[in-house]
Formats: sequence, C-alpha cells, structure tokens
Amino acid sequence: MSVTVSMIVNGKSVSAEVDPRTLLVDFLRVDQRLTGTHVGCDTSQCGACVVHVNGKSVKSCTMLAAQADGAEVATIESLAIDGQLHPMQEAFRQNHGLQCGFCTPGMIMSALDLVNVNSNPSEREIREWLEGNLCRCTGYHNIVKSIQAGAEAMSEV
Repeated sequence: MSVTVSMIVNGKSVSAEVDPRTLLVDFLRVDQRLTGTHVGCDTSQCGACVVHVNGKSVKSCTMLAAQADGAEVATIESLAIDGQLHPMQEAFRQNHGLQCGFCTPGMIMSALDLVNVNSNPSEREIREWLEGNLCRCTGYHNIVKSIQAGAEAMSEV
C-alpha cells in the first residue's frame, strides 16, 4: 500500500507515491535527492534533520512525509540563491561555526527559526533554543557567535 504526498519543497511543487511509514527526512533525501538534511540519530535527539515546515523548524526524522502533505517545506538547499550564501550561512563560515559540518544544516535551520521569532537573541536564548541540536566538534561557542552575527546581518538586509 502506498500514499500520494504532495508538497512545496524549496519553492517547487513535488508529488510522489510513498510508503505510509516514510519519514519526511527520507522523502527529502531519497525521493527528492536533497541530502543537505542529515540523518543523525533517528530518535529526535541530535537535530541534524531540522527543516522548516510551514515556516517552523521541525525534526524531519520524527515526522511522516504524509504529515507534510500540502505543506511548504524548506531545507538547507533553499537558502543560498545564485551561489550567494544566506547571511546565516555566511556567518557560520566567517565565525567558524562548523568543523565537520554534519550538524550545520540543522543548526542553521534552527537558528533561522529562532531569528524569525526573536531578531536579536541573547547568548542564553540561543543556547536554550539549540538544546535539541547536538554538535560533537565545536563546543558551541562559535555556533553561538555565528548565530549572533547571522541575526545581525539579517537585520541589515
């Protein structure tokens, strides 16, 4: 048995037949070939799979593709335009907010959701917001600096 799911992914209308148990992260990575969304833990602990669904950050490893039927989904691939990094991506690059890069897409997508809620978050607010995103490399200091710089750059645009 399969179900048809239709949604807008990164501004493009997509539709596919999927197993009803297909996770959104697998739909994005396998069916749509958008591999920027990472599968880390499969248990909603690490945040590497964060995408935006209807403008809110969601851990796509805990959401079925069928639950996103009719939704607008944005992945990390939607951010850079014509080869120009999004201000938050550029801030991560300039402030060394990544090392291995595995957690970075989820961190950036979570950070963008935070900045949409609070355009000038404090260090404490950033750290609290990122509680569901794990990084094994950086110690978070440069990630926090990156988000602060990205928020500032976004306010100037």
